[in-house]
Parts: sequence; structure tokens; C-alpha cells
Amino acid sequence: MILILMGILVITFLLNIPMFIGMIVAPLVTMLVYFPNVSPVIAIQQLVAGISPIVLLSVPMFILAADIMSVGQTSNRLLDFVDTFVGHIHGGMAITTAATCTLFGSISGSTQATVVAIGKPMRNRLGDIGYKDEDTIALIISSSIIALLIPPSISMIMYAVVTGTSVGDLFIAGVIPGLLILLVFAIYSYFKAKKDNIPRTDRLNMKERFRAFKKAIAPLGFPIIIFAGIYSGFFSPTEAAAVSVLYAFILEVFVFKSIEIKEIKDITLSTAVVTTAVFVLVGAGALLSWVISYARLPQQITETVLGTNPSAIKVLITVTIFFYIAGMFVDSLVAIVILTPIFFPAAMQAGIDPIHLGIIITLQAAIASISPPFGCNIFTASAVFDLPYMKVVRKLPVFLGLLVIITVLIIAFPQLSLIML
Repeated sequence: MILILMGILVITFLLNIPMFIGMIVAPLVTMLVYFPNVSPVIAIQQLVAGISPIVLLSVPMFILAADIMSVGQTSNRLLDFVDTFVGHIHGGMAITTAATCTLFGSISGSTQATVVAIGKPMRNRLGDIGYKDEDTIALIISSSIIALLIPPSISMIMYAVVTGTSVGDLFIAGVIPGLLILLVFAIYSYFKAKKDNIPRTDRLNMKERFRAFKKAIAPLGFPIIIFAGIYSGFFSPTEAAAVSVLYAFILEVFVFKSIEIKEIKDITLSTAVVTTAVFVLVGAGALLSWVISYARLPQQITETVLGTNPSAIKVLITVTIFFYIAGMFVDSLVAIVILTPIFFPAAMQAGIDPIHLGIIITLQAAIASISPPFGCNIFTASAVFDLPYMKVVRKLPVFLGLLVIITVLIIAFPQLSLIML
């Protein structure tokens, strides 16, 4: 049974057939071969049930808010604001890039949107003061993954849908790990710039900083709305997503006037395309997960890989390896939908907090998005910056090494993700 499931998934992947087709065909064939008495209607029910959770309403709205801000002025205002405070220190412009990716990630929840919105203006700024293009690209796409840890995070929403975990708790738990990545990247950027003798900008006075702050105060309202609103219980993640769309629309159309009303149609069409792809994957994943559970494959796989009574540390290390490798070849959402139902029961049996597990899985999904051979952010950067694949990946190993260290810290010290709960 496992051979049929995995064989169909691998064949569709190698033939470059859309992944959702393999995720639907594989469980259907398994049902027909091994469970002929199970009604095909159940397959349709599972497909529909996969996209029925109310929390999924937040996904298209967060994507739409990110699309509106990517077209508008939000990213540039955030860049200018951060630069006024750190631009004068060693590696200041690189630190500005990482910090702005974090701020924009707290608005968009999308690594790819962050690459586009922050990467385009920052590539030129970094190049103008002496950074090598390979170093710049590696920094941009590595910093963009913080968007998956800082709320809102679409990957966290998917994990919550699959496991029934609280989205709000996941959002809160991701803050410190996300800031930890920013801190590590900032320290690295400081010493790297000092070693390479990268020029620094002049220190700005408080008047100039206040001027930049006034321009950025409206965009900085996004993380306040999302984080403070959810944390205080004032509204749910879904309601926060709706408010974010309204806030982005008002800001870019009426306050900044960077987008005309007629452009909203094209932006929403783009959001619809992305949302459709996400929801098809989620529905297909729900069907695949149901067949896997019905066949009791999670128990068979985990007993084979982990043994009968695995320790928490063994489970976490195994989950980390499996999700990282899977994410290198398929979209992180696919990996979360397929693998989480397999390892989640074993993790609960080992006494692992589901929130901590969610942060580990989200972090691996983030790291995998910049890992060769098929990390999605690599191809996004290649397309956005019109660069060959090898030039994009050349300086990534050092950032991947730093992220491995962060993964070890979060596994070893669960309170890094749980202390705010």
C-alpha cells in the first residue's frame, strides 16, 4: 500500500504533473485496490471537508493584504524607518534588510511576497554601498523566511487545520523564534560587513528618525492589529485577516495613494489564483490524510522509523529531518498536509507540546524553502532578479548553517516557543 501511494506521488512529481493531481489519484487508487467496499462518496466528502474549517477564510485575506502592500509603498516606508536607526553601524544596511523582512513578514505571512516587496529595493541599496550580489541575494531570501515564523503565517494555519491546534497560540509562539533568527542574522551581518570593510552611512539625528517614523507609523499598525488583537482576544485570526485587508486597502488607496481603485481588480485576481492553488492542495491533502489514517499507515511508519516507544527528542529530530527533506522537493504546505498526520500521534504519545511541534515543523518548512534543489524562494528570487540558479544558491550555505543552529536551540529549549503562552 505504501509503495502504491508513494509510487504515484513520485511518478507525478518526476513527470512534472501538478502535485495536487498525484495527491488525489494516489489515495483514490489505494481505496479502489485495498478498500473496495469504501464508497467513493467518502473521497468527495473528505475533499470538501479539507477546505471547510472556518480558519481557512483567513488565508485568502492575508494573501490579498500582502498583494496590496507589495504593489504599494508599505515596504519602502518600512525600509527607510529601520535604516534610520541601524544604517550607521557595521552591516547596518544588511541588518535593515533582515529587520524589514521581519516587519513585512508580520504583515504578509508570505516568504515569496517578502522576497518581491523587500528584495527589489534592497538589492540596489546593498549593491550601491559595496555588497556583492551573491551575498545580497542570499541575505534577502534567507531573511524572507522569517515571514513564516512571525504571525500571520499560512504554514501555521495549515498545521492548525490538520491538527486542530489553536492558530492564535501558534502565532504567539512563533514570535520569539522569528526574532531569534533576526538576531542571529543581524550578528552575522555585523561581523561580515566589518570583515569586508563595507562602508557605513552617516548617523541620523532624532529629527530625521522621527520623520521616518511618522512615514512608517501607519504600516507598523499591521502587526499591532494582528498580534495585539489576537493576543488580547479582541478578535480571532480570521477577523484579524479581514481587518488587515481593509487596513491595507485604506492605507494604499486613500492615504498613500500608491494604488488606484482600478488596480484592485488585477490584485484580487492574482490573489484568487494563489488561493485556488492553496485550497486545492489542502483539499487533496485532506483526502490523502484520511486514506493514510484509515489504513493505519502512521502507526506502521512511526513504528518502523521511531520504534515502539520513542523519546521526545528522537521524535523531534526525526520530524525535523523528514520535513526538511520533504520541503526541499515539494511546497511546504504539501509537506505539512501529508507528513503531519503521520508524525503527530507519535509526538503526542511522546509528550511533545503540539504548539512546540508546530513551531519546529514551520521552521523546517521555512528552511526548506531556501534549500536546494527545489526551494521555492530560490526560484522566486531567480525570476524576480533575473539571475541564474547557481548564482542565487552560491552563498546560501552559511545561512542554512545558522538556521540549523537555531533549530537545535529550539528543540533543546522548548520554552523559546512556549514562554509567551
